[in-house]
Amino acid sequence: MSENQTTAGPITRGPYPELTPHAVLVGYFLGVILAISIGYASLKLGFSIEGSELAAILGFGILRGLMRRRSIVENNVTQTVASGVNGASSGMMFSVPAIFILGYGMDFNPYVLTFGAIAGAFLGIAFIIPLRKQMIDYERLTYPGGVAVASILKSPGAGIRKALLLVGAMVFSGVVHVISLATGVEYWPLFEQLGLPEYLNGTWYLSLMTIGVAFIAGRGGLAFIIGGFVCYWVLAPLLDITGMFPVVDGVAVTDPNQLRLMLFRPTGIGMLIGGAIVGVIFALPLIKSAIKSMQSSANDEMALSKDEMPIKLLYFAVVGAAILLGVMAVTSAQEVGLMRGILMAVLGTLWIWMAGIILSEAIGRTNWSPLSGMTLIAVTLLIMITQMFGGMSTGPAIVAAITVGAATCVAMSQATDLMLDLKTGYLVGATPRQQQLGQFMGAWLGPIVVIILIFMLHEAFGLGGEEFPAPQGQALASMVEGITGGDVPTEKYIAGAVLGGLLSLLQAGLGITVGLGFYLPFSIVLTYAIGTLIREIVDRSKGKSWSESKGIPIAAGLIVGEALVGVGNAVYVIASAG
Repeated sequence: MSENQTTAGPITRGPYPELTPHAVLVGYFLGVILAISIGYASLKLGFSIEGSELAAILGFGILRGLMRRRSIVENNVTQTVASGVNGASSGMMFSVPAIFILGYGMDFNPYVLTFGAIAGAFLGIAFIIPLRKQMIDYERLTYPGGVAVASILKSPGAGIRKALLLVGAMVFSGVVHVISLATGVEYWPLFEQLGLPEYLNGTWYLSLMTIGVAFIAGRGGLAFIIGGFVCYWVLAPLLDITGMFPVVDGVAVTDPNQLRLMLFRPTGIGMLIGGAIVGVIFALPLIKSAIKSMQSSANDEMALSKDEMPIKLLYFAVVGAAILLGVMAVTSAQEVGLMRGILMAVLGTLWIWMAGIILSEAIGRTNWSPLSGMTLIAVTLLIMITQMFGGMSTGPAIVAAITVGAATCVAMSQATDLMLDLKTGYLVGATPRQQQLGQFMGAWLGPIVVIILIFMLHEAFGLGGEEFPAPQGQALASMVEGITGGDVPTEKYIAGAVLGGLLSLLQAGLGITVGLGFYLPFSIVLTYAIGTLIREIVDRSKGKSWSESKGIPIAAGLIVGEALVGVGNAVYVIASAG
């Protein structure tokens, strides 16, 4: 034996840590924070932001910065678990608040709804798993969000720096919001102090969270800003010049809050509905591609390697969907009955499959997902089923439809989230089976966290009010009232729907974002405009790379800090009332 030889034998290296207890537990922790923060922001602002990138940044800070773990595929699983928990935030925030807004908050079983949302999450994941090969390996869909997360995971040092920026901004935003709540100064009536006409509505909402959301959205939020400015700085002056302000008891209404409630908000709700419907129509050509993808995966078992979960999972998911959704429908209200329950189950199953695939393809090609539109249409169809055969009163019909609709909405949200995370895993060399299991492990927790958050905020402040407008829930509630024959301003909804549809014909999603500008208080729009302006200035002066590497983590911290303090304040309000 030469002096260079040893008896120790060859050095062997095991696989990189991936689906580990560390990854799952950290994913749970981050997922709860994201679900609370993004859910809170959704009820305030009416739209959601993607949580995968935030989870990847914070995951780096914990796994690599604190625990000194070095595997990026382990971090990828942490991000997948966290975003799986967060997947319920958008799915439930677009649907469940409508029950409270319509006045049925005490008439539904939260346990049935939560269990149904968990079941829907699992079904959405199972339905989309067989299409991974087709959409990512074969069609090579872009999934811009997944590519962005992969770039974070491949830059260890940058990931830690981003985490530090995010945490620092989170602490700062939280402290500022504590001061705001303690002093009671949440709005700044600048134009009133300057003596300008009150209908111009120059009151600013003092919220770093709103600025952070706008910075992350960038130019994508311009349409939202335009919608608000058109209402108060174009239409309101025109109403003044022409003498066409609404009249109540012989007096012209010029107060901006009353104008919003009487005119701008119902028009905005109509625009949300019209824009969503056109967005879904635009997505219909994807059905052909989706069916082709499903057939390709089903006919080629070799397409699924040992690293994939088996395609037979899909068949179990179909049967499971029909049974679980049927049980949900029947148990959600006594008047549903077996026949209605079966019809709702079949519709829900088909909708989860079709809509989940359409949304996954849409976000893969454009990074835009018409989730709210799919939810509006699903609940509408479910309510129509409850009206069949006669004999079912309005309240139980609404509760049953929204309960099943919430499950389908969470399923759609999980399908798009998983496919985006699988794209990230594809780029960093992760094992698909490990990610898919991680998504299942995270999906059960989200609905529990979100339903507690919804009840907490509703009890403290009331959903659909000034504090938490819940715009998507308002749009759904308005559509439900229209179907069930409620007293609604039909002409404003129709006019808004036509306008929203026409805008969405010009550009996908345009009617929805402009409609949100009509719907939300102008104080939020003004503050949101600051974030958009800052993003534009930073992009031009420091470059887009600086915005992405430093600006977005800071903006994300502003969101999380204010949201966590806001939820803590809700707990305090409830405890004080008790």
